[in-house]
Amino acid sequence: MVTTPDLDRDLTKRPRERSWGMVVDLDRCTGCQACVIACVAENNIPINDESHYHEGRVMSWIRVERYWEGEFPNVKARFIPLMCQHCENAPCEPVCPVYATYHNNEGLNVQVYNRCVGTRYCANNCPYHARSFNYWEPVWPEDLRHQLNPDVTVRSRGVMEKCTMCVQRIRRATRGRDDVPDGEFAPACVQACPTQTLTFGDLNDKSSRVYELSHDERNYTVLKSLGTAPNVTYLKKVED
Repeated sequence: MVTTPDLDRDLTKRPRERSWGMVVDLDRCTGCQACVIACVAENNIPINDESHYHEGRVMSWIRVERYWEGEFPNVKARFIPLMCQHCENAPCEPVCPVYATYHNNEGLNVQVYNRCVGTRYCANNCPYHARSFNYWEPVWPEDLRHQLNPDVTVRSRGVMEKCTMCVQRIRRATRGRDDVPDGEFAPACVQACPTQTLTFGDLNDKSSRVYELSHDERNYTVLKSLGTAPNVTYLKKVED
C-alpha cells in the first residue's frame, strides 16, 4: 500500500515553540455577545446592516449560537460561542487551490488574504461554518472611520475571512521575546468577556491556565468524530 508522509504524520508531535489555543467554559457563557462586538471592533469587520441580513450575507468571525432545551414553561437557553477552531488537521487547508490557508508552527490556522481568490472551497469544507465570504467593499459611516484598527488590514471584496485569534496582538506581544508570561495578552473576545468564559494561551505551556482547563474533566471538542483535532476546547455546562 502506498502511503503519503504528509497524511500519515503525527500532528501532535509537530515541533513548535508555542501552540496557541482557547478554552470556552459553557457554564459561564450568558450569551451577552460582548465577544462578538469586540471582535468586530478589533478586526475591522464590516458592519452588518438589514440588507446583508436578508440576503444571508452576514459577516462574523465569532458567533454565539443559542439553543433551547425543555418544554414551556420549563425552557432553558443554551449558548455556544463558535469561531474558527484552528484545527491541527484542518479540512479547509487541503482544498485551497492557491494555498491561501495553512497551519503555521504556532498552532494557528492562517488566512493569507492577498492570496485568496474567493473560491469558497474552504468554507464548503469547514464543518464548523466558521468562514465568511466578503461580498462587499467595506464602507463605514464617516463618524466610525477613525475607530478602525491600524494594525489590521481592511479586506477587499471577494476574499474569505475568519477568526485569526487576533494574530496582530500575538505578534505585538511576542516580537523579539522568547518568554511571554501567561495571561499577559489576549484576543479581543477574551478580553471583553465579562464572565471569563474564554481563556487563551499556549497549550504547550503546562503551567498555563489554558492548558489546565483544556485537561479539565468537563472538556470536549466540537465534532470530535471528524478527526479535525481543534485547538479550541469546550467545557460542558454543569447541570443543577
